[in-house]
Amino acid sequence: MKFTTLGETNEIGASCHYLLMDHTGIILDAGADPEKEGMDSMPDFQLIADHPDWPVDHVIVSHAHHDHLGALPLVTKTFPHARVHMSAATRQLADILLPASARLQRRKLKEGSTTVDPLFDEDEVEASSYVYEAHPLEDEFDLSGLNAEVDVTGEFFDAGHILGSLGVMLRWEEDGNARSLFYTSDTGRRNQTIIPGAVYPQEDVDILLLESTLGADPTAESVTRRSEEKRLGESLATVLKRGGTVLMPVFSLGRGQEMLALIDRYKRRGIIDEETPVYTAGMMRAIAEVYDKTRFNTPRLNEEFQVFGVQQRRLPRSNDALKEALKRPGIFCVGSGMVFERTISNKLAQQMIGNPKNAIFLVGFAREDSPGDRLLTAHAQGKGTDVILSQAKGPQPLWCDVDRFRFSGHSNRRELLSLVEELNPKKIVLVHGEKKAKEWMADNIRFFFPDIEIHVPAEGETLTL
Repeated sequence: MKFTTLGETNEIGASCHYLLMDHTGIILDAGADPEKEGMDSMPDFQLIADHPDWPVDHVIVSHAHHDHLGALPLVTKTFPHARVHMSAATRQLADILLPASARLQRRKLKEGSTTVDPLFDEDEVEASSYVYEAHPLEDEFDLSGLNAEVDVTGEFFDAGHILGSLGVMLRWEEDGNARSLFYTSDTGRRNQTIIPGAVYPQEDVDILLLESTLGADPTAESVTRRSEEKRLGESLATVLKRGGTVLMPVFSLGRGQEMLALIDRYKRRGIIDEETPVYTAGMMRAIAEVYDKTRFNTPRLNEEFQVFGVQQRRLPRSNDALKEALKRPGIFCVGSGMVFERTISNKLAQQMIGNPKNAIFLVGFAREDSPGDRLLTAHAQGKGTDVILSQAKGPQPLWCDVDRFRFSGHSNRRELLSLVEELNPKKIVLVHGEKKAKEWMADNIRFFFPDIEIHVPAEGETLTL
């Protein structure tokens, strides 16, 4: 079997891998880098084009986050005969997120914030959706290529990351021997607020494609979700009681819904006042509908819970109404999680950071030098430290509180090591992590499991596994 990474390898960006088994070609994930534009944000599909004997028969999408889904319209345009496989929930989410991506590309070009032409439009997204195929969890399906001489099958497992997220098991025969590969994609071993922890195959595997997002984060393994839930509840109560407003930047898919469920729990337990207004906006609301509609046929900790059962208000549209809302205690649970420029959370942060009563609570990963990371750095240096949230606005003094709470949908590095022990692979390929994260994972796997063959491929490098 041949393996090639088509996306970035030294940071968390466009997740995309190519597998060649006999004469069957499979693309695992079709991600785009959310911080880049145009073709720079896409995987390098020229690596496949350079090999005329590399077919693309199937595409598997593990979940609907942009860094795993965002390039799918380009993939279906480039490889029109490929069948696309995902969970039923991911299919519903894709029908919301990909047209939104097309609209965003068009709007940015129109308003002059980019000079890059859109890579696809809404009509192309709709046309490509006809090749999507959804499969139930733990139900084998055919992945054999058109010219394959051996059968290839797939099986999906709940990845415990977000709604509809999948781990993928592939099985095939090579030189008369049965072989297997398990792709973790983004995986979470712990229960969250809505989504339960991951489920994995109960068998040894030959090859493990292992994510390493938190491999360089020692703190993630030393905190518990329960302790972070308690700390966040107490921090919210402190800010609200002093008359402040809390900005909670979230990823619109996954973290947003999980935080709303947690806020609802705080209200029911009397930790914060049940009348505290909670503001949401845009994509989060559309995604919440999918969460609620699928609650009886996707893994849940409590299938009766509904995201729209949590009382929430729409973010005020006018500047005057927004300013009035910011004068009173409340919680703004809005995208984006890293406070990127030209997002709702960034615009709100610019208005809030000058008031020492307010707080910005990050509830997930903030990439180095993202505006979210700059907020944390400035706060560590002391009140009044300048921070740049928007290049257009320039430096602003930071007077509000800033804190980070660890509610990741990713397994920490010790949990990933325990997964290695459970699946007992002969070979591991480390993917989807920054350079330091992969280095820690590789060093520790070699120490604890010296018989396992470890690979940390560069972008475009082809491995024979």
